[in-house]
Parts: sequence; structure tokens; C-alpha cells
Amino acid sequence: MALINNSHSNKSGKNGLIRQLGLFDSTMVMVGIVIGSGIFLTTGIMAKTIPSASLILLAWAVGGLLTLAGALTYAELGASMPEAGGQYVYLREAYGPLAGFLFGWILFLVYMTGGIAVLALAFAEYFGYFFPSMSTSKIFFQTSINIFNHPVHYSLSMGNLVGIFVIFLLSAFNYIGVGFGKFIQNFFTILKIGIILSIIFLGFTFGKGTAINFSLNPEGLRLGQMIIGFGVALVAVSWAFDGWNNVNFVAGEIKNPKRNLPLVLIFGTLGITVLYILTNYIYLYALPISEIKGVVRVAEKATSALFGGATASLISAAVIISTFGSLNGSILTGSRVYYAMAKDKLFFRRAAKVNPRFHTPGFAIIIQAVWASILTISGTFEQMFTFAMFVAIMFWIIAAASVFTLRKKRPDMPRPYKAWGYPIVPIIFILASAGILINTLIEKPVESLAGIVLTALGIPYYYITRRSRFSKATED
Repeated sequence: MALINNSHSNKSGKNGLIRQLGLFDSTMVMVGIVIGSGIFLTTGIMAKTIPSASLILLAWAVGGLLTLAGALTYAELGASMPEAGGQYVYLREAYGPLAGFLFGWILFLVYMTGGIAVLALAFAEYFGYFFPSMSTSKIFFQTSINIFNHPVHYSLSMGNLVGIFVIFLLSAFNYIGVGFGKFIQNFFTILKIGIILSIIFLGFTFGKGTAINFSLNPEGLRLGQMIIGFGVALVAVSWAFDGWNNVNFVAGEIKNPKRNLPLVLIFGTLGITVLYILTNYIYLYALPISEIKGVVRVAEKATSALFGGATASLISAAVIISTFGSLNGSILTGSRVYYAMAKDKLFFRRAAKVNPRFHTPGFAIIIQAVWASILTISGTFEQMFTFAMFVAIMFWIIAAASVFTLRKKRPDMPRPYKAWGYPIVPIIFILASAGILINTLIEKPVESLAGIVLTALGIPYYYITRRSRFSKATED
């Protein structure tokens, strides 16, 4: 399959998309997607498994380095194949259309759309702090259904409706042009970075913290407990870094992607890692480990300890801003995968059409919004998203391995950027991701196996639809 000819022109081949995302815009897409609610909520959960300030900071540093290893690997793939669809394209080129389809299948079914639903409800949860009548606790419909003598409870809240509204609002903005989408992304990402930097700066200069206990094992845990706990903490860190590769999905709309995409992936990852480590240092400076353990809203508690008084309003506003920007970036990037699949006749055909006026894959954006909204009110997507994350890491590994496959299969492919540290860096990323995968399988075997089964269900669907397409082509 021919690669898109990347020139300095704004046109992206014949697909109707326009290259209008510059280096800054693309960086804001990546950073804005990654920094969602994780940095405000994760540390207290990590402290339960590794009650050590040193190990918590080390976990964030290791998570950042592993993400960087992945970014360096994906940078080669993105620069070589700067097309809409990103990881779908790499899997298709390396292993064939079935591999690409299965990635897109799980992405649409639960991973991307489920992530959008999670972000929308996180937005609604904190939006409800300021407007209680619109919160997720404001239930206006509930029922119970007996399924095989097991009662299944279902409820619908005002927060669900707020989540649906914000999904369609941002989808509408992204439908009428990448210009609207990137303006929202740039504005809210700059705003969230500014808030985080303010917390860090004020914490260091005016915060009333205490000396951090850097003892490696202050609670005298056994070595085995520390290793397992560190592995569990890395899973949480991976969730906070999730979305780093989504910018590759919009490679078909990035100006000069052969240069800019590697820069975005590398420097975006480094910037996020620095922000995460400094923010966690402030949390640990504000509160001892004993007061952080198990605390979900750790940012709120830490800032209250540092600056006195109630900072719930500030942190709630920060999470609203952060999730809004992350949600916008997910809507912008996810739709490009379905668009790429549809061009290969592996998705709804209308999703392959680019709106001639707005130069966006309009139908792909709409159908993504519809399905994400259904998941928002389904009451089951959280578990689905959990096992989809397992499959997502599995596809990270397979896509990273495609660097080796494609170097052997297509040695003459233009590679404007080659992965730094090859083959060591890609191997490190693959092995570390495999370790997280195994840890997830051990800790959550039901969800992990369910993710594998759900992915496998895409195989018969793929062959059934392929046979149908072949029959129609022969009849024509």
C-alpha cells in the first residue's frame, strides 16, 4: 500500500483531510489527552501498595521512561507511515488487515468510546460540585430487573445527561472543523498545564509542607510485597500516561509529520513525565504517606494541607478543565481510526467520507459520539473499559514489535526517523509492557480474559463481513 507523499503542502494526499495541525497543536493534542484526571487521583491508590515516597516517585519516573521507550518506537512508525489511523495502519502493514481490524474493533467497541464515556462522567462528577442538581448522585430513574433470579439494578442520573451533552457538544465542534477542535485543545491544555505549574510553584515557595521521608521501606514490607506492590503501582501509572500514542491517529492531518510527529512524541512524553514527578513531589511534601494511603482525591487533600482552608473548588475546577481537554482530544483522534478502517472497507462505509466543507470525517465522529453516549448510560462500561485496557496494552506490544517486522518485511520503506536505541529501546518497552500485562492478568484474571474473548469475537465478524464484501464485488 503506497505511503502518503508528505510535502510541505497542507493537503494530505487524496483523502480530503487537510494537514493543519502544527508542531504546537500536535503537542497540545498529545499532552491534553494524557493529562486527564489521573494525576489528581492516582497517588493515594499507589500509596496503598507501595507506602514509600521514594518508590512512588520512582514508579512515576519508571512509567515516564517506559512511555518514552514506546514513544521512540512509535515515532519511527509514525514518521514512516504518516497516515490517518496511526496504530491501525502499522498493524495492517506489518501483520495484515485482520490485525488492524481487531485493534479498531476493540478501540471502537470499548477502549476509545469507553474512555470517552469515563472522561465525560468524570467531567460530570466534578461539574456536579458546582451544580449539585446536575451531579451523578442526582438519580431521576432507577429500576431492577431479574436475570436468571439475579437482580440487576440500573439507575440514570443527571450526571449521565451532562456527560452525553458534553460528548455531543465537543463532537459537534470537531465535526465543523479541525480548527475548532485544535483551538479548544490548545486553550484547555495550556490552562491545565498552567494550573499544575501554579500548584507546583506555590507549593515550593509558599506551601506549608514537611520534610519527606525518603526511606525506601519505612513500613518494613517483605521484598516480595514491595515488588508486587511496585508492579501494581506501575499499572496505575500506565493509566495516567494512557493516550500518549493517540496523536499518531491524526498523523494524516499533521504538518510535516516526518519531522513533527517524532518531536511531539518525544518531547511531549518528557514534559508530561516532569510535570507528573514534580506534582507527586508536592503531594508528598504536603502530606506524610500515612495520610495519603487510600485517598482518591489526593490533590484536594494535599493542596488543603499546603495552603490552608478548603481548596476543593480549585481542584474541582482543575479536574473539569483537565477532563474537558482530554475528552476533546480523544474525540478528535479516535474518529480517524474508524475513518482509516472504513477506507479499507472494514467499517461503516460512510465513515470513509470526508465532509467537503469542513474536511473532517463527519460520520465517524457522529457514530463515535452515539456509541460513547450509549456506554455513558449503560452502567456497564467501566468493567468493559478495564478489560479493554488489558487488550490495549497487548496491542501496544504487537505494534511496537511491528518495528522489527517492518524493517525485515519492508527494508526499503522510507524511515525519516529511526527509533533511537534500536533494538534495545523497543525491546525494553515490549518486555516492560508484557510485565504489566502479566501483572494485570494475575490481579484481574476475569477482566483480562474477557478482554481477550471480546477481541476474539471480532475474528468471525471480520471473516463474515469480508465474505459479504467479496460476494457483492463478484455480483457487481
